[in-house]
Amino acid sequence: MLNTEFKKKFDAETNTFTKAAIKQDYLLFMKKMDSIENVAMIGALLRVKNLEDLKRINQKGEKTELSNTQPKGVSVVTKNADYPGGINALRQEVAQIFYAPAVYSETKTIKANVDFIVEKDGSISNVMAQGDNFTFNRQAEIALYSIPEKFSPATINGESVRFSFKLPLTMSIE
Repeated sequence: MLNTEFKKKFDAETNTFTKAAIKQDYLLFMKKMDSIENVAMIGALLRVKNLEDLKRINQKGEKTELSNTQPKGVSVVTKNADYPGGINALRQEVAQIFYAPAVYSETKTIKANVDFIVEKDGSISNVMAQGDNFTFNRQAEIALYSIPEKFSPATINGESVRFSFKLPLTMSIE
């Protein structure tokens, strides 16, 4: 419907400069719509993941600790959590899912550190991106929540444990 209305306005205009302005208005409007949709999607993803996390905690009724933040004297992780194909496969998957047009930045290079938990079943939870660019951080969170494969979980003495994972991300805008 929006495309049709902008096209009608564009086709009805005879002035070339006004046509260019209409086209620019259309592109800006569509970028804003993408941004609004992404904010809504982030909110929905976060609510779903939080509800899943609460359900998982309530069902187990057990105290959960992160394996790589345990105090001294506690067993050391015998196998770290790993994504199928390794860290480079994870980076490629995130890059393919990442929606770059929704990122707005004045700088050419944007960085964020994405922290998340790899659960005992290999799923991820508690995704939190920290960096200077809000839109980049949100898109990184969406991309990580959207990866299709599960991790192989970390283990201590053959038993699966929760594992804190950090993934640094950098994007260059040309």
